[in-house]
Amino acid sequence: MLTTPPVADVAGHLRLVVARTARRLRQEAGRDLSPSLTSALASIDRHGPLTPSELAALERVQRPTATRLLARLGDLGLVERAADPADGRSALISASPAGRALLRRVRSRKDQYLARRLETLRPQDVATLERAAVILERVLDAEERR
Repeated sequence: MLTTPPVADVAGHLRLVVARTARRLRQEAGRDLSPSLTSALASIDRHGPLTPSELAALERVQRPTATRLLARLGDLGLVERAADPADGRSALISASPAGRALLRRVRSRKDQYLARRLETLRPQDVATLERAAVILERVLDAEERR
């Protein structure tokens, strides 16, 4: 008979494994950008064009922090600014071609790292991880809709 461990124990184990995986993927990403700049650029690419306030909300940082991130990304040529037609005092930020290319390289390095690790597993274990990814995505999506 299969016994299920307490949810709190599963949560603690999952937290540790996810954090360790995230740390390892950040290391594989290379030194192109800091994790906070990479996250901001990825949010802009996925949800943009965005206002600085929208980026701050997505990244869960204060507006001055988002402004600093955007300034740095702009200095690196990774984002483009356009006037916000709804508010002339604000700008809409989108990823530049160079920013999108950088994200592709970073994502490719991370994906290749994970693929190498997954290739060492049995096919049924890979299928289990795929199911787990779908479940985790559903859990996170439900939280975002609140």
